Amino acid sequence: MSEIAAPRGFTLRQYLICLSGVVWREGLRFLHQRERFVSALVRPLVWLFIFAAGFRQVLGVSIIPPYETYVLYEVYIAPGLMAMIQLFNGMQSSLSMVYDREMGNMRTLLVSPFPRWFLLGSKLLAGVAVSILQVYAFLVIAYFWEIEPPTKWGYLTLLPALALSGLMLGALGMLLSSLIKQLENFAGVMNFVIFPMFFASSALYPLWRVKESSPWLYYLCEVNPFTHAVELIRFAFYEKVEWTSLAIVFAYTSAFLVAAILAYDPGRGMLMRRGG
Repeated sequence: MSEIAAPRGFTLRQYLICLSGVVWREGLRFLHQRERFVSALVRPLVWLFIFAAGFRQVLGVSIIPPYETYVLYEVYIAPGLMAMIQLFNGMQSSLSMVYDREMGNMRTLLVSPFPRWFLLGSKLLAGVAVSILQVYAFLVIAYFWEIEPPTKWGYLTLLPALALSGLMLGALGMLLSSLIKQLENFAGVMNFVIFPMFFASSALYPLWRVKESSPWLYYLCEVNPFTHAVELIRFAFYEKVEWTSLAIVFAYTSAFLVAAILAYDPGRGMLMRRGG
């Protein structure tokens, strides 16, 4: 009776080699697409220097946590702009996955003997690393406009919040990429997701002001995952923890990531149903 050999598992070193290869490929793609880096900074800087200057006197901000005094409007919206960088980067990363799938490059990755969840997770981590670099580049420029944490430790306490929020937004983009069959359909989906998430959040105005004008919009903002990503970043920038936002962002991250992994499963996912 012949014995069937069990598949050999991978060592930790082999997993790390695979992870570094995926991250290195994403890093090279980012370096070769310099316009992607510039556009990632232009958007928040336009909001910071033009929008904030025009609305500084109109949209006043009261003393709300984590602030212990009145702050300028550009200081208030800075965490929202950091999250916006990560939101656009998450969508750009998912756009590259749609492009790779159309060109056939994605199949090269997905037919690897490594577990699919590990391959998708590696690509997600690579995208998060790129988004964090973009955020800190934005903070370097914002520093000259006196947008900085109370102490230098704020730059360090910000890092875990950026990592978690980047994972959530990147996982959301990955999930969306599994639902889109053709590259030309992605722009409409991006606009349908990005702008409602950004404007229906606390990125540009505190939620108490939203509640004063529209209670139903306030509750919509409360369930918006982007709102809690912004608040998580805002508190972390001031060396504090917003525990409610931390729990909600973690829950959304887990849900989006599991859904994306299942969607990319060839037997059960959306790619099989859509002929991808």
